[in-house]
Amino acid sequence: MGNYAKKYKDNTKIGVLYGGMSSEREVSLRSGKNVSEALKRQGYKNVLLIDVDKNLAENLKKNEIEVAYNALHGKYGEDGCVQGILEILGIEYTGCGVMASAITMNKEYTKRILSTNKDIIMAKSAFIKKGEDIYEKTKDLKYPLFVKPVSEGSSFGMTKANTKEELKPAYDIALKYNKDVLIEEFIDGFFVTVGVLEKDNKPFATEILEIRPKTEWYDFEAKYTKGMSDFIVPANLNKEVTNRVKDMAVKAFETTGCKGVSRIDFMMKDNVPYLLEINTSPGMTDISDLPAQAKACGISYDELVLLILNNAGLNR
Repeated sequence: MGNYAKKYKDNTKIGVLYGGMSSEREVSLRSGKNVSEALKRQGYKNVLLIDVDKNLAENLKKNEIEVAYNALHGKYGEDGCVQGILEILGIEYTGCGVMASAITMNKEYTKRILSTNKDIIMAKSAFIKKGEDIYEKTKDLKYPLFVKPVSEGSSFGMTKANTKEELKPAYDIALKYNKDVLIEEFIDGFFVTVGVLEKDNKPFATEILEIRPKTEWYDFEAKYTKGMSDFIVPANLNKEVTNRVKDMAVKAFETTGCKGVSRIDFMMKDNVPYLLEINTSPGMTDISDLPAQAKACGISYDELVLLILNNAGLNR
């Protein structure tokens, strides 16, 4: 699919936003470094890595940044906060806008909005606010259950509760990350993920990546430790199911107002894709999912970075 023309001139001042203040800081540092190197390989002469902190606005103005490449993950970088600062400063940026970023970072609102689309299937779930009776709220759910913080990434705070006795300890772990918690029925299947990119303002799905973790589920260790997961791309799905997953991913992207780039995660059971979540700033490390998905459909790492950069804009 290559041969992408550059939207920005080689002397454009590009700030690669990385690091940040979330629990996913270390992953973001790796993503940002890779992105910066890819931009330089493609001839961009004024690429600056910016480790995001409370002085972000000042740093952007001081360095006269014209375009921001968002390589942040998690809180403040993937939830609309940084996007809002960039909008105020009038700096074009990659990825989703304020609204879509805020919505998709919150698993509760993501599921509420996606439930309006009859073509999207999700696991049965309950949302628990701090102080609510977890047993009353989950009485209609079947064990085992997956317990997750409502707004967190990279599997931080996630626990599987096999019995009612394990539910409260799992809930307490999730509470350490967020005051609101998602509890959903565990889908006993296998994990697949698909990227959604845009070209000429039209979203398209990458190849589907099937992941077989060597841990019980696709946790932080399995995601970011080399050799802890087996990657199968394209996924071992028949053509009909493949098309259904890709179609569902694009519909989820559009339904939540995403722009530029996202990665959509599913659990597959009996050839049925259950949508888990939407990641609006996917990892760009050496072992991240999105680069592998893109490569499988003929898009190199450098081309992927350029494609994402070309879709930068304001008022997303």
